Amino acid sequence: MTEGTSPSPEGLGYPRIPGIFSEAQVEGWKAVTKGVHEGGSKIFVQLMHTGRIAHTANLPEGYQPVGLSGSKAAGEIFTDTAGMQEYSRPVALDAQGIATVVNYFVKAAQNAIRAGFDGVELHGANGYLLEQSLNPHVNTRTDNYGGSIQNRSRLILEIAEKIAGAIGPEKVGLRISPYATLSDMPPYDEAAVHQTYAYLSGELNRLGIGYIHVSDNPSIPQKTHQAIRSAFSNTLIYCNGLIAETAEAKLQDGSADLVAFGRSFLSNPDFMSRIEKDAPLNEVDYLTLYTPGTQGYTDYPVLEDSTQLV
Repeated sequence: MTEGTSPSPEGLGYPRIPGIFSEAQVEGWKAVTKGVHEGGSKIFVQLMHTGRIAHTANLPEGYQPVGLSGSKAAGEIFTDTAGMQEYSRPVALDAQGIATVVNYFVKAAQNAIRAGFDGVELHGANGYLLEQSLNPHVNTRTDNYGGSIQNRSRLILEIAEKIAGAIGPEKVGLRISPYATLSDMPPYDEAAVHQTYAYLSGELNRLGIGYIHVSDNPSIPQKTHQAIRSAFSNTLIYCNGLIAETAEAKLQDGSADLVAFGRSFLSNPDFMSRIEKDAPLNEVDYLTLYTPGTQGYTDYPVLEDSTQLV
């Protein structure tokens, strides 16, 4: 799975994140997918539109952050040109703007297949645009994209359905983070959150998409885990805070079909070898996460040259 990759220019909310909306980007990604396939693996691109979690300074000239409504996120974001800045106020999408966003996602998925990806994962977590659409405190629309659970789920389901029609449902996944409050996602009624993700899972099951990827957190009640599992019959992936032992337990008890690792994979390029050998893992250097350059990105030691393991 790639890092979050924008399907459109105004979705590039952070500095230096990749996109897959131009021909140059498609050509660049071809080298990545080729290398992954030569190594015997598969690769999906994570389509991440940041929505209101953005600053104008991080976007190409002439573009502004957009949102389901015009509410500004609380907090700050880093910009390469001006350091830390408050989030920009988004432009509220009108009906045509939503249609444009949907089309951007579909085109990005088609670009991904042309670039050699095996599929796409829609980033519906971490407070970005698709999760913003689900939250009634952020999505305050009064049209058919706001209000009821069905309406607030509409954007995700339209995008998933149209991408499934364009590249095949088995090549589509969705990442979710129920009950999370990252990126100024205000909490809302627990029963409504539960109903939202139960409904969403059932509708995605109807569309036959390949998988749902759950970013686990302790605030998710067991009944919501069970509702997602009951409603969705295809692959269920869990991630976030897992270690080898807890991941194995989820696989064995059937609550997950696959498990995913992020931070530990980043800090351990040979992560699978270390798990197989029951070797200790490199610690994550949080000070260098998402910073420019190779430090904390491509310089973590592998097993053979790690002095702590010699």
